[in-house]
Amino acid sequence: MAASSSSLFNPATSSLFQNPNSKLTHHHLPLRHQPKTTPIFTLPPITATSSSSSSTSTHRAAHENIREEARRYAKSHNFSAKYVPFNAPPDSTESYSLDEIVYRSRSGGLLDVQHDMEALKQFDGHYWKSLFDSRVGKTNWPYGSGVWSKKEWVLPEIDGDDIVSAFEGNSNLFWAERFGKQFLGMSDLWVKHCGISHTGSFKDLGMTVLVSQVNRLRKMKRPVVGVGCASTGDTSAALSAYCASAGIPSIVFLPADKISMAQLVQPIANGAFVLSIDTDFDGCMQLIREVTAELPIYLANSLNSLRLEGQKTAAIEILQQFDWEVPDWIIVPGGNLGNIYAFYKGFKMCHELGLVDKMPRLVCAQAANANPLYVHYKSGWKDFQPVKANTTFASAIQIGDPVSIDRAVFALQNCNGIVEEATEEELMDAMAQADSTGMFICPHTGVALTALIKLRNSGVIGPNDRTVVVSTAHGLKFTQSKVDYHSKNIPDMSCRFANPPVQVKADFGAVMDVLKGYLNKTPKV
Repeated sequence: MAASSSSLFNPATSSLFQNPNSKLTHHHLPLRHQPKTTPIFTLPPITATSSSSSSTSTHRAAHENIREEARRYAKSHNFSAKYVPFNAPPDSTESYSLDEIVYRSRSGGLLDVQHDMEALKQFDGHYWKSLFDSRVGKTNWPYGSGVWSKKEWVLPEIDGDDIVSAFEGNSNLFWAERFGKQFLGMSDLWVKHCGISHTGSFKDLGMTVLVSQVNRLRKMKRPVVGVGCASTGDTSAALSAYCASAGIPSIVFLPADKISMAQLVQPIANGAFVLSIDTDFDGCMQLIREVTAELPIYLANSLNSLRLEGQKTAAIEILQQFDWEVPDWIIVPGGNLGNIYAFYKGFKMCHELGLVDKMPRLVCAQAANANPLYVHYKSGWKDFQPVKANTTFASAIQIGDPVSIDRAVFALQNCNGIVEEATEEELMDAMAQADSTGMFICPHTGVALTALIKLRNSGVIGPNDRTVVVSTAHGLKFTQSKVDYHSKNIPDMSCRFANPPVQVKADFGAVMDVLKGYLNKTPKV
């Protein structure tokens, strides 16, 4: 379902580059079609795939790597971005360079990355769609990444040499045909598998941006010794991998005995300095904020708005995969709540810059054991109060005092959004049902699917609504929870969709009896 790629052309040989008023077409895409006489950016020419077009083929020299090739095509442009206070009034003049080490506004509020939208609006929506589509599936540095293929909308001023990327993103958008039909009576249900990524979660999308900026700051001799985060598992895995790739020390604060071994081993394997602390995530978050205020350690949690710039590209990618048609619903699991705002921001930029003509409705799904946003939503958005997060199988969203609460509320209020919750039994049953149709999802995706089931049963989501459930991590990180479920080894849970192995003697007759009994109960095609 991925969007088709347009060809790139050598500016020296394409007549369209000599006429800035020429019309863009699917088969003939200029990369510098713009109203000014100075070039905005250039890219390496690629051999055209269209039989109706021609271009000069250039190949990278044998001794040259892709980063060195990109350096030869260094670009200049007038795009820029800066930090501003989140949701600041129009007359606010407070702003900071992205090269400053700052996490909060002067008033103590959150920051946001604000792009120069007027510069981006020099180009129409068709131009941006064609440009982004032209980069899909390529290996040109850094555009082969699903994040950096939107570089102009992410970190427009960073040099390609400073980017730290594993070509993350470009994740599968899976048509959940059987699950939708069998359990929900839906024909257009999709799952965006953000967990099919370098470290197995959507956190890679944001971490490539943050670590790239840290790499830039270190080269500028800014006082950054290492990068630190508090984590429930996935953030630390992403941070440690990207820092290891760049040779930057990483420091991880983990709540003791509250994450899976598969999650714990990732930062250890990637060489992070791991502190297992006898507290929950909120306690770890408080400690890392205090530490980074005293030591030259760069804070990598979603309090830092750089990560959201990478995470918003998943929303743009969904639009690409639907050939720039807007789905009706996007359902996102929520813990620290940065991701729901990131999706809103990605869709909002596409709408504002003319790539699409409407916004989808967003749903944030929380575990009932850690549901401060849900409680706030049900109260009519009155008087937010943190909660004490209880243990949940969806451990990455076991957060009672989310940093991005204001961002999440803003996003949901501005897209007619909804918040739902899932009990432990509901999320584990939903995970088992999804797995039985060929998926292998994480418990957090079980939370999102539970929200979908409730909204579908109540008639809020219709049978033909195009709906995307965002799967945030790979199921292989949570195998113990699946083992416990199918072994019916979870206290006070019926595990009604468990599928345990059948014990049988090593005897032909016994095996035949068991198989006949199974086949007699199997629905006939």
